[in-house]
Amino acid sequence: MSKINPTATSNEVSIQQQDFSLADEVALLEQDNAIDGAVVTFTGRVRNQNNGNHVTGLTLEHYPGMTEKTIIAIIATAKERWNIGRVKVIHRIGQLNIGEQIVFVGVTSKHRQDAFAANEFIMDFLKVKAPFWKKERVVTRTDSSNSTHETKINTKTDTKIETEQWLDAKDSDNNKAQTWS
Repeated sequence: MSKINPTATSNEVSIQQQDFSLADEVALLEQDNAIDGAVVTFTGRVRNQNNGNHVTGLTLEHYPGMTEKTIIAIIATAKERWNIGRVKVIHRIGQLNIGEQIVFVGVTSKHRQDAFAANEFIMDFLKVKAPFWKKERVVTRTDSSNSTHETKINTKTDTKIETEQWLDAKDSDNNKAQTWS
């Protein structure tokens, strides 16, 4: 039996290069929505470190058409599991700098428990199921105690050399998504 809230059917998925306004997105979730008492949002941003590396930015690519279809399926699964109303997912692509917003997940519900759970579920599955490819721009520190650690700093001129590396989903993200089974 579906738990879809029939009076709040707004679902929107946007894959875009341009930034988004958190305040505007929350206002759209709340606009003319008198039935839902909870609005839960998550915003992910580009951080300056990952796996011990100094990150200088990201490039995100996706598979047009398939990405949106996958996210819509993730939302449909969330609507089957929880009594939620409106859902909005924004995922940015292209080159992003430190501190920029990457992703927005907004969920409304009559009660907070469903909104929190559905929001976390959607985000967990975006990380491991949606066809996005992430390439980090990194500067790695010289570490003489670790011979397998690549040197990325020219010690004669102290010039930092930036490299790029494609990232796979983390084991911890895959394990977290599996807890929803």
